[in-house]
Amino acid sequence: MEIKSFKDRVDNFFKWVKGTELVLLKDINVDEDPVRPHLDLNFRTSYGRQIYGLAYDNNIEGIVCVAMTDEIPHTEKELELMSKNSYLEENSTIMIPYTVWSRKRGAGKEIMKKVINHTIKNMPNIGKIVTLSPLTPMATHYHIRNGAQLISINSETQNFEYKLNRKQD
Repeated sequence: MEIKSFKDRVDNFFKWVKGTELVLLKDINVDEDPVRPHLDLNFRTSYGRQIYGLAYDNNIEGIVCVAMTDEIPHTEKELELMSKNSYLEENSTIMIPYTVWSRKRGAGKEIMKKVINHTIKNMPNIGKIVTLSPLTPMATHYHIRNGAQLISINSETQNFEYKLNRKQD
């Protein structure tokens, strides 16, 4: 009985992973954001900033907000200024995920994998994915567990880099 229950849970998880899809969102409830609920919807959608959702069965299971820059920000203000400048200059080379959360266990990890794959396939100008993460053990554990490397500890934030493994032709 226990083995069948475990097997069913594993089968359901893989069915869920295979059934998820990365979607671009125009609107979210920013109050749900556990990291940066004070950043309004206009901030998250202006100057090339984007909100991605992990969709499954007509539900959004995870959310990540990203900005494009050509430098690595260490504060929210730098993120705002760098992403605005990079958008206006059309010279973005770095994707900055600045908040991620999940509504279902495993959705945070899955949405980051899908964002990385989407970037590799569809955004040739982006050469790096570097987070702007809070200085918390939870953020550190999350990014390290998902394969990112800590590259900077700042006064208010930390930066982790996810490698983009583009195949050379």
